[in-house]
Amino acid sequence: MKQLYFIINPKARNGYSLNVWKKVESKLKDDYIPYLAFFSEYHGHAIKLAAHIAEENNDHKVIIALGGDGTISEVMNGVVKYKNITLGFIPGGSGNDFSRGYHIPANPKEAVEFILGLMEKEAPLIDIGKVSMKDNCEHYFINNMGAGFDALISYEVNRSKMKAWLNKLSLGRLVYVYFLLKKLFSYKCSTIDLSIDGSRHILEQTWFVTVSNQPYYGGGMKIAPGAVPNDGLLDITVVHHLSRLKLLLVFISVFWGKHIHFKEVKTFKGQMVTIQSSSPLYVHADGEDIGFTPLNIHVQTKTLKVLTRVRSLRDIDLKERDVNESQ
Repeated sequence: MKQLYFIINPKARNGYSLNVWKKVESKLKDDYIPYLAFFSEYHGHAIKLAAHIAEENNDHKVIIALGGDGTISEVMNGVVKYKNITLGFIPGGSGNDFSRGYHIPANPKEAVEFILGLMEKEAPLIDIGKVSMKDNCEHYFINNMGAGFDALISYEVNRSKMKAWLNKLSLGRLVYVYFLLKKLFSYKCSTIDLSIDGSRHILEQTWFVTVSNQPYYGGGMKIAPGAVPNDGLLDITVVHHLSRLKLLLVFISVFWGKHIHFKEVKTFKGQMVTIQSSSPLYVHADGEDIGFTPLNIHVQTKTLKVLTRVRSLRDIDLKERDVNESQ
């Protein structure tokens, strides 16, 4: 068996992830599975831990991130340039969009069994996205990135003490609703200059642009229903020319992926995306603040080995009902 490493974010979901880890560790010990565990101590620490594990030698290793979407994103950013790593995930956060998109069981022990079973086979290669900023900084995302209103909400949520308080009550998602309503009537839309594979689109009064590698974001919102993580394409969603009240209707419909039927919602697919705006917009990658527009996004085709059974859009359609029930 390949060497198994765990990187645990003990602060995910206000400490709930530690309870998840106890169940996972119990399962590993009961089944006599050897492992090494590391705990992240600060923002960005999981990147360093993952890179250190990958650099130790050229042996093939499996690194399992345990936490939320920010945890899997950090671990991915730490190992993205190493070919000897296979990545896995056990959900322990409040959003867990990665586990939805990649069909990973929510139950900790079932997630371990899922991972151990897949380790016996060759893990599929999935795509990721690379964001290049004007300061020459690069960020990778495995779920999605966004610019505009949704990135502003992420910015506010990440700095709010309310999220930790609501997480204690298992109501962490409500903090996104709170800040959406708080910022809805003061937010100023922008004109977006969007280029997709060389095709230019000028979109006035734009609320936000998201670029997705899998369907889910924001704690279960199905922002890109047709996104497939290994098709070599990114799915782009633009919301523009929309009244503030109608935006609320779109927000409700996005949980079922029905927002794409609104005429004010534009969808595209592509490999290279450039986003420029009439004024600097907040930008997030996998829910983490990374700066402001302008920026370039490139798909990195079949770059990362991930323990998942997602292989095609057909697989996503067949398993969607099971995923919704498990979450």
